[in-house]
Amino acid sequence: MRTFSCAVCKQMVFFENVRCTQCGSALGYLPEHLLVSALQPGEPGAHVALAPAAAGARYRMCKNGVEHAVCNWMIAEGDDGDLCRSCRLNAVIPDLETPGALAAWRKLELAKRRLLYTLDELRLPIDGGLSFAFKSDPPGDKVLTGHAGGLITVNIAEADDPFREKVRADLGEAYRTLLGHFRHEVGHYYWDQLIRDTLRLARFRDLFGDERADYAEAVKRHYETGARADWAEDCVSAYAAMHPWENWAETFAHHLHMVDTLGTARGFGMVLRARPVGASAQPEVSARALDLEDFDDLLAGWVPLTVALNSLNRSMGLPDLYPFVLGEKVIARLRFVHGVVDEVTRAAASGTAPRR
Repeated sequence: MRTFSCAVCKQMVFFENVRCTQCGSALGYLPEHLLVSALQPGEPGAHVALAPAAAGARYRMCKNGVEHAVCNWMIAEGDDGDLCRSCRLNAVIPDLETPGALAAWRKLELAKRRLLYTLDELRLPIDGGLSFAFKSDPPGDKVLTGHAGGLITVNIAEADDPFREKVRADLGEAYRTLLGHFRHEVGHYYWDQLIRDTLRLARFRDLFGDERADYAEAVKRHYETGARADWAEDCVSAYAAMHPWENWAETFAHHLHMVDTLGTARGFGMVLRARPVGASAQPEVSARALDLEDFDDLLAGWVPLTVALNSLNRSMGLPDLYPFVLGEKVIARLRFVHGVVDEVTRAAASGTAPRR
């Protein structure tokens, strides 16, 4: 995630902001430019984007921003829709008459838009039927968070921090966040788009396992007996050890963690150079010098950054921000995911169809 600034007063602003805290200018996100821009009100319902990259283009606010304050994405002039590009992907939204549903929806939308920002930055396609359903448990039943045929369903209870933390603890997970859910489930979507029925499938099976293994049986075994005892030797998480599809989805989500977090570190110009007591200073790592399109650079920046983040969290009495260990097999899988994504990114940049 890049850092942004108000075009009026140059104050730093953030992806979620709808107003500059220094000068009071209205702000909106322009998805085609991947930036947050200050807005100058024009004729009723219209705004002029003041960011130089927008070249004075006119926009309207998304209906979900106007009516429910859950969205800050803008709609370009000439687009007759009343929902932004992000909100058009919603197949189901929560019943807003239910207490707490609006607050949960705001959290879900924020995580979803952060996901879409990264997908857009990587030029990954979302036009293959990707959609979202945000649901609450009906009486006597339970909504399962998951993916099927391009539809990502999220139980809105996951937006409740105490509930999500209880589930995390009950399942013995090291990490469970809304953004993590979105990144994991979209990994399933991209398996269908980029791996299934392609020349990449054989290499996928070499690295992740044979996805033709009975999935229902794997799920049953995982929740009855837990992950195999040695899962940490070759998987990024216990859940990844359940089935090759989940191994891919967990690894894909992890790749998005790396790209977005290092992109944020680069936006802040972070430079890391550990100086352990009694030892020589570690080699300097400058986030701005990293080439995030090069996997070796990505990995070289990721390890010292996560060590520093964990140390900072411990100084605040918090759990490790990054509770993962990357073994050789996990790194090989991450390298494969990175290569697939890089191929798609380069094809999109050149206007050619990616290899299948």
